[in-house]
Amino acid sequence: MPGLYLLAILISGAGILIIDARWRLAAFVAPVRTLAAVAIGVVFFLAWDAVGIVTRAFVKGDSDLFIGIDLAPELPLEELFFLAFLSYLGLVIYAAALRYLSARGAARAGEDEAVSDR
Repeated sequence: MPGLYLLAILISGAGILIIDARWRLAAFVAPVRTLAAVAIGVVFFLAWDAVGIVTRAFVKGDSDLFIGIDLAPELPLEELFFLAFLSYLGLVIYAAALRYLSARGAARAGEDEAVSDR
């Protein structure tokens, strides 16, 4: 079924967006910085893909799940969406990890303070 892979990427991206909105991790805290970080990630991974395509390490292969639009030889349209999803996912995971570690550190500091007050 053409487009199923792109649909899966878009649904997954919507799920990450919902998580981001719920806990205000990236785009809902700093939208411009988030967009810039995702754009930098996409450009980096497109360059990575270009090197892989030129060296023939990456090939598109055949799949009925692709829409059939190629941005370049061996570079389907879905790759652009996947790279944006990958970059955004990494950013949200990083922000969540920072928040968790910060809360954990604050909890430990509170425990240490309570022990020293005794």
